[in-house]
Amino acid sequence: MRILIADDNERLRRAVTALLLSETSFEICGEAVDGSDVLQKARELRPDVILLDISMPVQDGLKAANVLRREFPQVKIIIMSQHDPAQLLPHAREAGADACVDKSRLGPDLLSTIGRVWA
Repeated sequence: MRILIADDNERLRRAVTALLLSETSFEICGEAVDGSDVLQKARELRPDVILLDISMPVQDGLKAANVLRREFPQVKIIIMSQHDPAQLLPHAREAGADACVDKSRLGPDLLSTIGRVWA
């Protein structure tokens, strides 16, 4: 499974990469630093899953998710946020995301969320 990580925080991207590389079925195909960059990288790299920060420069994650969903209906989009996923999920789904993950719980929740949306 090819995964694109989009977050403007380099330390978070590195932490997510380290977490995901513990799974042999995951390949980190690229990283993006803002909403415009994630659109360009998705077009170039054709990931299976996009981990998308909600608060990014240039274009926020919800707007980027909306464009990504229209261009790549088969891609699974997971929004990462510091906000409560239960409150954010309706807005994220409306924008085209498949799931939300709380950034403070990436360790325990990210792998299971990816598995759930990929199943």
